[in-house]
Amino acid sequence: MLAAGFLLDLILGDPDGIFHVVRLIGGEISFLEKKLYRGRGSARLFFRGLILVILVLLSVSAGAYLLLFLSLKLSRILFFITGALICWQCLAVKSLKEAAMRVYSALYPVLRDTNGSKGDGADELSDAREALSMIVGRDTERLNRADIIRAAVESVAESSSDGIIAPLFYLFLFGPVGGLFYKAANTMDSMLGYRNERYEYFGKAAARLDDILNFIPSRLAALFMIAAAFIHKDFSGRNAFKVWLRDRNILKSPNAGQTEAAASGALELKLAGPAYYKGVLSDKPFIGAEFERESVPGDIIRINTLMYLTSFLAFFTGMCLYVFSVLL
Repeated sequence: MLAAGFLLDLILGDPDGIFHVVRLIGGEISFLEKKLYRGRGSARLFFRGLILVILVLLSVSAGAYLLLFLSLKLSRILFFITGALICWQCLAVKSLKEAAMRVYSALYPVLRDTNGSKGDGADELSDAREALSMIVGRDTERLNRADIIRAAVESVAESSSDGIIAPLFYLFLFGPVGGLFYKAANTMDSMLGYRNERYEYFGKAAARLDDILNFIPSRLAALFMIAAAFIHKDFSGRNAFKVWLRDRNILKSPNAGQTEAAASGALELKLAGPAYYKGVLSDKPFIGAEFERESVPGDIIRINTLMYLTSFLAFFTGMCLYVFSVLL
């Protein structure tokens, strides 16, 4: 199931339309938020947010289990197809690459202009900022060309963990139900896990659960990324390991810095640093501060290559371990 789902993701990417499982989960989260976000007080809001987390996890896990159970009752082939489709929708290799490439293409309008017109620089940056805003949480209006590229690189590096390696981790361990359980938790964090007036307490349970679930996968993702950097001649495995050891824990998030640090060293590119979120400056430290070169659009191509190598290494390592466990 997982092998078929992984292959489908590489070929097709995320399916468009309402039937994508993450969109369905997101719809449920929005519905429950409207029903449960009431009252004042930190304890009350935290408790209501915790109820939302429990309801979403129970409904998603039970729904996935019931769907697989019923399909198995009807046919083993249908059971396999259902499981493969669930695995496919838990992964995001191709869609992550395509999202970053939309930023790259916006910086080079000639790539998408059938008339070959390059346009002016202002239009390029405007389109690139818009494409970037689809994959990052920071404000993009103030970003110059180099900042846009670095932000795209950071997004791919961080999402390599929670969009690919973490789902693979839980799919290998617990099958399609485990994969959907993780996706539900990760989606709740992306929608509710903000430290602002509305979600400081209501989204705390979702944010902490996501931190816990990503603790091991994020570190595995960094190690696979470092291994990929040693394999490919265009990356520095030595710097990837050095920067990861030094900078992996300097961000407030316990997990985001893991793959960002590995990617910074592999590409020899400074990442992170101060950024605006909803008009408020977040004075984040730099990762890989010793790298002074300016980012170039080709860095988006390079981080995509590193992300693919990391994904392949993680998948084949998991498959080998699975086969070995079966043989035992």
